Amino acid sequence: MNTLRQLFQKHLAQTSDSPLMLEINKAEGVFLFGPNGEEYFDLISGISVSNTGHGNPEIVSAVQKQAADYMHLMVYGEYVQKPQVELSEKLCSILPENLNSVYLVNSGSEAVEGALKLAKRFTGRSEIVAFKNAYHGSTHGALSIMGCEEQKRNFRPLLPDVRFLNFNVEDDLKQITDKTACVIVEPIQAEAGIRIPSLQYVKKLRERCNETGALLIFDEIQTGIGRTGKMFAFEKLGVVPEVLLLAKAFGGGMPLGAFVSSQEIMSVLTNNPILGHITTFGGHPVSCAASLAALNFLSSNKIVDEVDNKGKIIADELAKHPLVKEVRQIGLMIAVELGSFEKVQALIQYGLKHGFIVDWFLFCNTAVRIAPPLIITEEQCRRVAKLITDGLNSIS
Repeated sequence: MNTLRQLFQKHLAQTSDSPLMLEINKAEGVFLFGPNGEEYFDLISGISVSNTGHGNPEIVSAVQKQAADYMHLMVYGEYVQKPQVELSEKLCSILPENLNSVYLVNSGSEAVEGALKLAKRFTGRSEIVAFKNAYHGSTHGALSIMGCEEQKRNFRPLLPDVRFLNFNVEDDLKQITDKTACVIVEPIQAEAGIRIPSLQYVKKLRERCNETGALLIFDEIQTGIGRTGKMFAFEKLGVVPEVLLLAKAFGGGMPLGAFVSSQEIMSVLTNNPILGHITTFGGHPVSCAASLAALNFLSSNKIVDEVDNKGKIIADELAKHPLVKEVRQIGLMIAVELGSFEKVQALIQYGLKHGFIVDWFLFCNTAVRIAPPLIITEEQCRRVAKLITDGLNSIS
């Protein structure tokens, strides 16, 4: 009989020729457990998804209750479904006044696709401005605005009229013009290795969009839902976009995404043509129930308020190590720069043998990614820093 690992390789389409092949039987809190009881600190949270921790009782309960009431009923937008309405109301209550209309989808890539359509339809323009080393997803439209030619070369032709700027370079902002439908940007570039812009740059970006009439789209798919020490990264930067994109942690562990804008902007999807954007499973009731429980959990327990300090505990300790060239940190979003892909891989492999999981970045393979669930305790942060320090000592 084939083992589970053999069946995995035989029947699941692979994304690389060297999958991690880590088999997990259970997950709880900040830990993953293997089939023989192996325990791992999950320091990547499924790439910033499991912010509320694995097996969160409040979210599990919400999922179970909603699944018992009903699951799929009808394509998005036709029926009044309580989980969708309550989630949207909650989300809008913690967002600025102009972000008051929510379109629920299945994933981050879908949120990106919907936002690009929305910007083109509202402005009547076709040009999209994105950034080098940006990651927005792998569907065709999202791939078109990915800031890495190597990742998309073999899938061309892609969307036309896409212009790429250098991130955090003010002089490039003059390339945003009255032909630009939208500027889509990660407020903190994630896959580029946690690149944090200056507050002045973000302010200038906002001003340039105002001058040209281009919609500013913030992709907060990784940074949203508490990861940076605020519920949304734009709160730290002091700039509000016209369109906000959410996914990953937004679903509380379930698949869910959203693009959020004003009622005025969003209304263009209702006419010329009607059904300007449609989805069958977007805003699935069970996912919405999980999302609402996650938002309530984070806000009622004041977990987000503690994120900055937890991140600093890890970052400050690792920055002392002679092998570490730089630590880039905002909240519990940390890049530990080692300057070498080989050293990063060695630390990843060390972690798998010594009880912790870290990762690298898609466009920065010389740095280690650390992004644990936000519920990690300060004591666990100190333990994690010690484990990683031991790993760095072993590869020095």
